[in-house]
Amino acid sequence: MLSRNFVAPLGCAVLLSSIVVLPACSINVKDKNKEGEQRVDIKTPMGDIHVNAQPDIRDTGLSLYGGARPAAKDSGEDKKSANVNISAMGFALRVVAAEFQSDDAPEKIIAYYDKELRRFGKPIQCHGRWTGGDVDTDLNSRDKGRESAKPVSCRDNGHGESVELKVGTEDNQHIVAVKPDGKGSRFALVYVRTHAGKDDTI
Repeated sequence: MLSRNFVAPLGCAVLLSSIVVLPACSINVKDKNKEGEQRVDIKTPMGDIHVNAQPDIRDTGLSLYGGARPAAKDSGEDKKSANVNISAMGFALRVVAAEFQSDDAPEKIIAYYDKELRRFGKPIQCHGRWTGGDVDTDLNSRDKGRESAKPVSCRDNGHGESVELKVGTEDNQHIVAVKPDGKGSRFALVYVRTHAGKDDTI
C-alpha cells in the first residue's frame, strides 16, 4: 500500500536503482524558485519520475478557499505540498497535494468544498483521525482493473476531529481533508490518479 507521503521516496528508490545499472538516463534539477524549491526530473529506460515541490493549485482541479494560506511546516514533518508523477513498468501514478490554513471554522471550509467537489460527482463525507488526505494505492493488486473502478469509500472508524470529503473512484479521486486548527482550520487538497497497463502515461 502506498501513502501519498511516501510517493516521492518510493519512486526515487525504484528509479535510482535503475540508474545504477543503466547508463542511458538523465537527471535534470531545475533552478530554485523564490521559495527555494526545486523541480527534479529523472528519466531512465525503466521509467520516469517528476517532482515539483510547488504545485499549481489548479492541478488539484479545485480552487483555493478565499483567504487561505499555505500551511506552516511543523517540526519534523515533510513538506506540505507536492506534485509527483511516476511512470514505470506499466504503472503510472500522479499525486497533487497541498495543505493550507484558514482563520475560518471547519464548517465553512467543508461547505465550500462540498459544493466545489460536486463538479466531479456526489462527494461522500468521512469522519476520523487527521491523515492530511492520504490515499492508499495497492500497486500489486491482481484485480487492479476491477478495484480501480470502485467508488471511493471511507476507511477510518469514525473517531477523530477530521472530516474528509471524497469523490470519484479509487484510481481517480479528489479529496479535501479538514480539521480544526486553533480558532481556524487546516485543510488539504489532494488529487490522485493511477493507471495500470501497457500505456503507463496519465
